Amino acid sequence: MTRSFESHLNDEVATVTMGNQVAAIIEQGAVIYLHGDLGAGKTTFTRGVVQGFGHAGKVKSPTYTLVEPYELERANVYHFDLYRLGDPEELEYMGIRDYFSANAICVVEWPEKGGEFIPVPDLDITLSYVGNERKIVINSASDRGVAIVEKLNKKQ
Repeated sequence: MTRSFESHLNDEVATVTMGNQVAAIIEQGAVIYLHGDLGAGKTTFTRGVVQGFGHAGKVKSPTYTLVEPYELERANVYHFDLYRLGDPEELEYMGIRDYFSANAICVVEWPEKGGEFIPVPDLDITLSYVGNERKIVINSASDRGVAIVEKLNKKQ
């Protein structure tokens, strides 16, 4: 049973705020896939998630390092950017499975490049341009994802 949530995001602040809202709802670990063209707001949304878990500093895209860890009081958040990944097997060499523990929040940009080396997500999110705004579509892909999307829909 899939659930969906859609919203228009007027600007960068709205995109960060949406990330904050998702972070506030996640009670346990979660795997979040982010899809969208370059510049569509994937890292901006991730900044909102990471800050929603209590990080006060900058949030940068780990384009060259593949993963940026944030070890926070409420949860460990791992931000993956697989855009420059040459071969999905490289993920096995970096110990990718260790990141996807029960309490971790894993946000994965460009998940299609990870192949079978990354788990099925709880949330499958697409960010796209609609004129000068962005549109976010959040689809559940697990029971945990259904619960998160249902809470988002209740808040709207």
